[in-house]
Amino acid sequence: MSGTLPLLGPDDPAPYRVMQAETDSPFVLVSDHAGRAVPRRLGDLGVSADDWNRHIAWDIGIHGVGVALHRLLGADLIEQVYSRLVIDSNRAPGHPGSIPALSDRTPVTGNIALDAICRARRENEILHPYHDRIAAVLAARRRPTALIALHSFTPCMNGVARPWHVGILHHRDTRSAGIMLDLLRAEGDLCVGDNEPYVLTATSDYTVPYHAEKGGLPYLEIEIRQDLIENEAGQISWARRLARLLPQYWHAVSETT
Repeated sequence: MSGTLPLLGPDDPAPYRVMQAETDSPFVLVSDHAGRAVPRRLGDLGVSADDWNRHIAWDIGIHGVGVALHRLLGADLIEQVYSRLVIDSNRAPGHPGSIPALSDRTPVTGNIALDAICRARRENEILHPYHDRIAAVLAARRRPTALIALHSFTPCMNGVARPWHVGILHHRDTRSAGIMLDLLRAEGDLCVGDNEPYVLTATSDYTVPYHAEKGGLPYLEIEIRQDLIENEAGQISWARRLARLLPQYWHAVSETT
């Protein structure tokens, strides 16, 4: 690829998709791994067609959940369009896992030994525009806001099964997380993870620390197991559940703020 050509060409999609708020919702929904697009100039990154359908390429099912939740709540939704194998939008620029050469035992040969120019193109044309858009939406709001980061996780990672149906990840804002954890546990039919299957930290994640913790916003980082939302029925079911619980969460947050 020429050193003078941009990464994204005229036939490539924009690096984010926005569904604008239809009500005065307190929520801004974001989805870092909703898409699995690849710039035409990168080909398939050396990854097989079957592997592009796996969780290594995107958060399976979360696009459908996000769209349904946007419609139910009327909230802003901002989604990353490009695959996490191109660049992970929940990793800080330069993070070792930002552009993976190996994901769940699968080599990504197109990411091996990238030079600084190639990395900078992916950051400048995909990562930064997505986060700039989130920042602009948050800055334009004139009411109290909670950032809701939507993710999904594979039922089995590196050969280890994961029993949780849903997890709430948190770092500094343990109050928000505790409220939502209690609401989910009260449902009675869920195995709920507290910082499971991942732990949110200032270095492992980027979206929540950058947009919510830095700005003092309440937030939730929600992880739903992918086998529960791999089809439309599951996506709608989980969107309805979250659309019922999130207003309760917000009421509790607002009372204690």
